[in-house]
Amino acid sequence: MAKKPTRERVLNYLANHAHRAYRPKELSKKLGITDNDEYRRFRSDVAALVERREVDVHRGGRIQHKRPSQTPTGRISITRKGFGFVAVEGFTEDVYVSASNTGTALDGDLVRLEIFARDRRGGGRRGRSVEGEVVDIVDRARKEAVGTFREHGRLGFVVPDDQRLTRDIYVTAKHDASNGDKVVISIDAFEHHRGAPEGRILKIIGPQDDPRVRVESLAMSLGVRVDYPEAAAAEAERRAAIIDPIPDAELARRVDLRVIPTVTIDPDDAKDFDDAISVEPQANGGYLVHVHVADVGSFVQRGTALDDEAYARATSVYLVDRVIPMLPHVLSAGSCSLRPREDRLAMTCTVVLDDRGRVVSSEVRESVIRSDYRLTYNEAQAIIDGGDHECATLVRQAADVSRLLSKLRVERGSIEFDLPEVQVVLDEEGAVQDVRPRERLEAHRLIEELMLLANRSVATLMHRQPFVYRVHAAPDVDKLSQVARYVGLFGYDLPLDEGRADPSQINALLHAIRGSAQEPIIQSALLRAMSKAEYSTSNVGHYGLALKEYTHFTSPIRRYPDLIVHRLLKEKIGAVPQSGDVAPHGLADAAKHCSERERTAVDAERASVKLKQVEYARQHVGDEFAGVISGVSQFGIFVQLSELLVEGMVHVRDIGDDYYDYDESTYSLVGTRTGKEFRVGMEVTVIIVRADTEAREIDLFLTDEDGK
Repeated sequence: MAKKPTRERVLNYLANHAHRAYRPKELSKKLGITDNDEYRRFRSDVAALVERREVDVHRGGRIQHKRPSQTPTGRISITRKGFGFVAVEGFTEDVYVSASNTGTALDGDLVRLEIFARDRRGGGRRGRSVEGEVVDIVDRARKEAVGTFREHGRLGFVVPDDQRLTRDIYVTAKHDASNGDKVVISIDAFEHHRGAPEGRILKIIGPQDDPRVRVESLAMSLGVRVDYPEAAAAEAERRAAIIDPIPDAELARRVDLRVIPTVTIDPDDAKDFDDAISVEPQANGGYLVHVHVADVGSFVQRGTALDDEAYARATSVYLVDRVIPMLPHVLSAGSCSLRPREDRLAMTCTVVLDDRGRVVSSEVRESVIRSDYRLTYNEAQAIIDGGDHECATLVRQAADVSRLLSKLRVERGSIEFDLPEVQVVLDEEGAVQDVRPRERLEAHRLIEELMLLANRSVATLMHRQPFVYRVHAAPDVDKLSQVARYVGLFGYDLPLDEGRADPSQINALLHAIRGSAQEPIIQSALLRAMSKAEYSTSNVGHYGLALKEYTHFTSPIRRYPDLIVHRLLKEKIGAVPQSGDVAPHGLADAAKHCSERERTAVDAERASVKLKQVEYARQHVGDEFAGVISGVSQFGIFVQLSELLVEGMVHVRDIGDDYYDYDESTYSLVGTRTGKEFRVGMEVTVIIVRADTEAREIDLFLTDEDGK
């Protein structure tokens, strides 16, 4: 009888002796291989089994039957350095995947892993006990990418803007792009980890040295949708034409509030006016407050192409130089917008307050309104400060209500974060002219308090019904404990009870640091310790606002969750029949999707501001700036520039002529010879030495190295 092929004999023998590992020569004797030619075939087959990883390999080249492997699936998140992490259901920690083991996976892909043997002592590579290798791509998350087109002889490739895409993409078809253009490229194939992804240029955004092109390409690289499908744009035009002007039948069925003095208060450059306010004093010292919100639900019909696109976006994106609206401009800045001296459809939340600002009752009605005045925040502030204006009485009454509400909110335990915002001044071409802290006005707080009032009133009205809440869980115990230790280095105290903090204690800390140089970095540390607010059908309350029930109702032009809330309200008040079909894919999935899209928008907004901050820093290479050490690592010192509100790094190699040790317990670098110390919270003066706009990184040099 002919012998079985060597490969099959090896696998069968190893399977029957699975408890042992063999050196190849030892295994050949076990198989009775004595002929030189047969031995050469044997060694070749064993090498192939090792190459294809069909056997386990141990130290010294010993091979063993391959144990059944775990091959879980999960989404991979790849870092700019090429390694990644995969969140796997049922695993207590993310699976670490080294750069050499990512295969052809791209950031966001659904991958199948092979899990390496676990070290029960917890001493895995890089300190991780669970490590794996990508063995299959289940689903490609990315069908396209945004980047810079580069020519290399006759070849062309695109360098992705998203640094999580660590592979350049080879261009396979003819195109009209020029060297240095920002482009959108498809990802058509990626077959071998030693090769490159391949694709076709789908869109030329523009030259990379155009400031506006840089912002747009950055946003698109992070997943922001820019262009509207033709069907959605056409539907928006049709709906605007149907309801502008408002049909008589629609006017007749709504409460008419056009005679009530009404005002909108928004930023100088605002085009979409979601909300307007009216305030009427009552004889008992209380107030009747109307918060009028654009009735977007009357324009965006469920199940249409327009609704599908609004849902896909889920939010408007406020970039540093423009707004990318959730709805086409004909609606967002036109028929839906509560523009002055034009009749508009609204959903009005009316709240009765007593003389202390406590809610007596509230209701929501479909209405028609006519905004009398459009004010900017600066104009409203001038009125609050005593300036003369036709609507001065209304604005000052609203300010009185806002102060009452603010006092009650603080007494309730709402956390009073007040991080400075960055104001970026651009020229007409989008180039940065200045970066400075944005002034915080009482007029901002006025609108915020009245919107909070309307949102919590609506959440209360929808109590115990299927609903989408805006929730904020209590902070993670471990993160809060780290913050308590961190602020202790500055001489401040955050008392904890089993790792938990009462909001009043957090407020006490925020009050204690007010006006100090360390205020921005301590506030940032506290915010990072907080859970992220999100949308959910499960009401866990809102920790930051100290509310049992809260939602988003006041911005349906720019937030899809608010549109869902409007649809649910319309069903509750009988304005439309009960359908249960208020959001694609159901409320729970819609809440999750909207939370994810919100995070994408926030990332894009922050990245666009950071880009301009770095561009501004690039104009000031060689200039000195005051700053505060915001973080310390073994690689160097992170310094937040007080004027630009942006962070840069002083590399440890650039700190004098001493050798520095990193003390993790005190977040400090200490010179071994001089004893000089650089710790978190120290005020320093630095020089900008490099500003990389592609990586959005700033390198700094200390001007004063005395240390302490």
